[in-house]
Amino acid sequence: MPLIPEEPQIHESAQGPRATPANGRTAPTPRPVPGPRPAAPPRPGRPGPLRPAPPAQRSPRDVAVAKPEPSGPAAPVASAPAAAPQIQLIPASAEGALDAAEEAVDLLLESGRAPGDVLVITTGEQHPWAAHELSFGEASYWAQHDAGDDVFYAGAAVASRAASRPVVVVAVNGGPDAAAADALPLAHARAGALLIVCGDPLQINSVLGAAV
Repeated sequence: MPLIPEEPQIHESAQGPRATPANGRTAPTPRPVPGPRPAAPPRPGRPGPLRPAPPAQRSPRDVAVAKPEPSGPAAPVASAPAAAPQIQLIPASAEGALDAAEEAVDLLLESGRAPGDVLVITTGEQHPWAAHELSFGEASYWAQHDAGDDVFYAGAAVASRAASRPVVVVAVNGGPDAAAADALPLAHARAGALLIVCGDPLQINSVLGAAV
């Protein structure tokens, strides 16, 4: 029989040299180097890492637009309402109301009040001073009112023309009921700090209670 040549036996040593370390142990097969790892997605409820945003490039036009506009005038501050004047009642009859008002004025001046702080209003007969001054004409009469350097006396019919003063004294010395009904609310509005009313307490309280 013809002889079949034997296949050459490949010995283990023929597969090429293995890298062996000096200590005789087989070196491990090198593993592939992993690439960069993608950033882990943020967990629910937790923000991811914050990176500073690059500064925005602003054009000259943008800079001009970004300039603050000049502010307008400040809104006016609402002033607090003025305090109501203190009210003093001096009981008196219609015949004695004018004398009671005169005594009240004297006490005010003695306590240090300036004469120009006091306005006296009568509901019935005019005060003798007012009647005397009106005899020289209304222009002279109201000129003394405008000067504001003395006690001024006015009847209820013209009291609405008088300016406000720190103290107003009202003498309810008669006249029609409408005179007191008009004079007392007016006096309350004109009085800056103190309102003194001389007259019948029942009439005064009924009128002022409805007006104040």
